[in-house]
Amino acid sequence: MTLKPEPTAPFHSVQHALRVLETVSEHGDGVTDAQISRETGLPVGHLTSLLLMLRREGYVEQITDGAYVIGSSLLLLGSGAARRQALETKLQQSLAQLRDSVGAAVYISRYVDGEIRVTQYADGPHAPAVNEWVDFRSSAHASAVGKCLLAQLDQNGRRDHLSRHKTARLTSRTITSEKVLFSKLDSQPATVPVLDIQEYAVGTVCAAVPLTAGSAAGCLALSLPIEDAHRLRTAADTLNRRAAPVLLSLAL
Repeated sequence: MTLKPEPTAPFHSVQHALRVLETVSEHGDGVTDAQISRETGLPVGHLTSLLLMLRREGYVEQITDGAYVIGSSLLLLGSGAARRQALETKLQQSLAQLRDSVGAAVYISRYVDGEIRVTQYADGPHAPAVNEWVDFRSSAHASAVGKCLLAQLDQNGRRDHLSRHKTARLTSRTITSEKVLFSKLDSQPATVPVLDIQEYAVGTVCAAVPLTAGSAAGCLALSLPIEDAHRLRTAADTLNRRAAPVLLSLAL
């Protein structure tokens, strides 16, 4: 597939990029720049800057042996399983960046079919995930994730959830009164992170902010060990500011 663009064509740079992308997509296991040059007819010198631009934009990626494969930005233009995988990868990268920014484990949670689900998270050696000593599905009344999701439901939705998952006392700080819990949820400002100060687990503090897309209830959360509790407010504010880019990743 030797490329022979018209030298005066106004869009020849776009033609070059398209030919490069076509070549890379034909080699699922990766293709070297030398082979791309041979197949497209582009000089290596011109190809270097073009590949750099395509890498920067996420349309190609370079693997360990130096070969090029298609990137997530190109996959996002498609459909089906490849696109779903690309979305999950992009979101995971966003979560990892957020984890490093706030210095805490971060989580994406959704309320699906009447249950709380943590769908993705990012932790690390210096940002340990919370120990799920009680199933998150059964502890909405105590955790920041759960309270944030319940706050997005109407009264009937909340009562339905608590009829299936009773408000057990998990720590001395856990709210077990449905009346008190609903009052706190109703008074929670939508723009202020929901906090969990050792209500779910002794030794852990958490914060969560809503991720609302249409009628679906979701949230972005973080957790910190109690010795880092002094950082919770600042980390929660950062989480709140960074929620919009994460929501954008989910909506792509």
